Amino acid sequence: MSHRTVKDPAARPSAARRTVMRALVYKGRHRMAWEEVPRPALAAPTDAVVRIVKTTICGTDLHILGGDVPTVMPGRVLGHEGVGVVEEAGTAVRLFKPGDVVVVSCITSCGVCARCKRGMPSHCESGGWALGHTIDGTQAEFVRVPFADGSLHRLPQGVGEQEGVLFSDVMPTAYECGVLRPAVKVAERVVVVGAGPIGLGVVMTSRLHGPSEVIAVDKDEHRLEAARALGATKCVENAGGARVVETIRALEGGEGADVAVEAVGRPESFELCAELLAPGGRLANVGVHGAPASLALERLWPMNVTVTTQLVDAVTTPRLLRMASAGLLDVGPLVTHRFSLGEVEKAYEVFSHAAEERALKVVLSA
Repeated sequence: MSHRTVKDPAARPSAARRTVMRALVYKGRHRMAWEEVPRPALAAPTDAVVRIVKTTICGTDLHILGGDVPTVMPGRVLGHEGVGVVEEAGTAVRLFKPGDVVVVSCITSCGVCARCKRGMPSHCESGGWALGHTIDGTQAEFVRVPFADGSLHRLPQGVGEQEGVLFSDVMPTAYECGVLRPAVKVAERVVVVGAGPIGLGVVMTSRLHGPSEVIAVDKDEHRLEAARALGATKCVENAGGARVVETIRALEGGEGADVAVEAVGRPESFELCAELLAPGGRLANVGVHGAPASLALERLWPMNVTVTTQLVDAVTTPRLLRMASAGLLDVGPLVTHRFSLGEVEKAYEVFSHAAEERALKVVLSA
């Protein structure tokens, strides 16, 4: 597989000399600003500085703005997804050089700590989910990426920059947390509650494992239409109440789901998934929760069910990029809105009213 490189990164000397940049800065609950901040510089030999070409907004960013992630402090540059060009690489960076076009992973991996060696870089002792969380992120003109060798991926031929940004977080999250973690198997019945970008990613990647049914559940008919186009065998409008459970169980012949994927992050959607499980079923929680959800153990304890949770490790990103490069995974339909990077506040407004705007993923271009 060939690698993409910008042949003359020095062709942007004015950018290289700048000491400031524009970025989206978190100001506290429900407050943010697109403003001038210091441009990042290399802080360790393993760092790279990447000029952002494309970035996007995640549902987690909305949770941060809503105050659901108190570990994010005011003053933080938001964002943990991006495609860009390596501008500078530290002396210990071996796999990347200036001019390389890269996908910035949402997970920073040192590659050497005990957790990284266990295949769990989401809990890397020196990284994990850092960008836009504990260090400045990608909704900016430049971003410093620690441990570049373990935290960047070359954008392969056949994958555009716009599509590539979805491999920072959306696709590995959907695949790892919603498909691999609950171990979707051939001929199983899968129900995905929530047909946003992550839920749709689960619909797409679960099909790779040969389930007999993939049923999408959402309140938004537009998102259900997208789910049908991306491989859902059936779609159910979630109007709430027992009728939803009855409808889905009828579609499954009364058996219930082998795998129920919670892709919303609300107590009611988690509880719905639990109600839909067949004996021996697995509930995969993928959504980001800001409030407790009930677990009806009085009903579930004899059913041999499993509940899984996971923060994405992004270890499947290279595999998913190879699939996309080979034409086996088309993520383009997930992008519904496009903005310039300077319109990031407008993009947030659209993304936060996704149902009215018919928005899935918004992509911002520098």
